[in-house]
Amino acid sequence: MKLLTVLIFFSCALPAVLISNKRNDEPIIGVLAQELRSASSPGTSYIAASYIKFLESAGARVVPVKINQTQEEYESLFSSINGILFPGGGANLISSGYAKAAKILYDLALKANSQGDYFPLWGTCLGFEELTYLTSGKLLLSKTNTTEVALPLIFASGSRESKMFRHFPKDVLDSLASEPITENSHKWSLTVESFNNNEELRNFYKILTTNSDGKTEFVSTMEGDLACSTAKDFPIYASQWHPEKNPFEWTKPYIPHTPSAIKMTFYVANFFVNEARKNFHRFPSDKEKTDSLIYNYKLVYTGKKPDATFEQMYIFK
Repeated sequence: MKLLTVLIFFSCALPAVLISNKRNDEPIIGVLAQELRSASSPGTSYIAASYIKFLESAGARVVPVKINQTQEEYESLFSSINGILFPGGGANLISSGYAKAAKILYDLALKANSQGDYFPLWGTCLGFEELTYLTSGKLLLSKTNTTEVALPLIFASGSRESKMFRHFPKDVLDSLASEPITENSHKWSLTVESFNNNEELRNFYKILTTNSDGKTEFVSTMEGDLACSTAKDFPIYASQWHPEKNPFEWTKPYIPHTPSAIKMTFYVANFFVNEARKNFHRFPSDKEKTDSLIYNYKLVYTGKKPDATFEQMYIFK
């Protein structure tokens, strides 16, 4: 059957957007690495394995996006992958290799999406915080007492019908709203007040959920929502909480492992991987693809250390 292709022209100075009923059933998603701060480590950067497993569980393959690469190297990789995830961690939001790479990739994602090249981006915890800085150009975070706690989400009005949540089963949404199944490991948060007072954030994102540490109300989930009403929403998503930890991390007692916590994780993963299926970037050759995949790197068991944060890590020299 001949594929139906429709050309739609948007206003707001956006170029024509090509929409097709094709789907990419072999999505490859990049996960950004960050500095490894342990002096005794054999490497200089890492990715927690839980992020890789999170994406693989929904049918994606993963490519590590290393820090301190050139602009040209990031552009080449961007044109080969179908989405990117900025993970949690502890890197500086302005000066780190993580931040500098995130800035390049964020700008590439904005450019691609504005030209009709649907390219999804997800930020978790530190990735959420990085996106607030990249979008606003300001450090707007406030300290909160949220370093070791699992919380239920407080849904904003209408957010159950958002792009992120509208296809979640009712029981999953009800669990998210009533059970402590979103793990938080952050000491900095974007308060609702700071969000509402910043025009750049307010015009680009829509608040989906909030939370509180008992004193401060902060944004816990948001998605891209361009102010231009005729433009397609950018597929940029962020959670201050960690959807990837529930099934794959066991080093901390406050990480939830209940059946509803595990089920929620896989619906979040499935949502983002399905977004990546809408992108059709490809590696120039099969060899470049296979040489880039995470399978080329050794998985290190780190969970047996007394102070371990992650069960397993990929460590890069």
